[in-house]
Amino acid sequence: MNRFINMLLLFLLVPTMLMAIYVGFDLPVMFLKTSGAYIPHRDEIFMGLGLVIFIVSLRRSIRRWMGMRIVSKQTKFKWNAPVSSTRKRRIVTYTALEVLVMTFVGIALHQVTRQAWLPALAFLFGALDNVIFAMVGIKGNHYRVGLSSKALIVADREVILLYFKGLRKISVQQQSIYFDYIKGLQLTFPSDCIEDEHRAEFFRLLEEQIDSERVFFSKNLV
Repeated sequence: MNRFINMLLLFLLVPTMLMAIYVGFDLPVMFLKTSGAYIPHRDEIFMGLGLVIFIVSLRRSIRRWMGMRIVSKQTKFKWNAPVSSTRKRRIVTYTALEVLVMTFVGIALHQVTRQAWLPALAFLFGALDNVIFAMVGIKGNHYRVGLSSKALIVADREVILLYFKGLRKISVQQQSIYFDYIKGLQLTFPSDCIEDEHRAEFFRLLEEQIDSERVFFSKNLV
């Protein structure tokens, strides 16, 4: 989910930055026979791009906060534990990079042209949300993995939700657990988010939630 959102934001950044450069530096736009400062409906274009960027960032924010809230209710799960220290370090690194990039983009857009204030604000909102989310998740120990009778959920910098309904096979390869469903659907779960000392218990409880007559469960798990 997080990778898809970042790709979508990057896709939206390209026309936003190009528009900001043309308007901010008043570059000639040959096919419109005008220059950047006189592009028709430029304010509306910036508003539209800014709103889309804000909605994408807000949707990711809501999904992550909801995932954290759900997995923090430990009594509702058969197994619940914080993500591994290795995963936490990776989260800090990736989050710091995201915050730096989004902050730079937001400031750069505003510096190039103040007409791009809404897209700039949307990127800065995303950066601030990342900072607050990381602080709450790590300091409050809210980045967790939860296993229930119906699903497996990981809630940290992204939310991974794997239901057991329709499941046909579970197998392990390197740092990922593969969940194969009917109709050829395959989803992955990052096994490195579980501490080594908790893996045996996790896999035992995971196998107990699976119907062994319908689901092939790999025995070579650790």
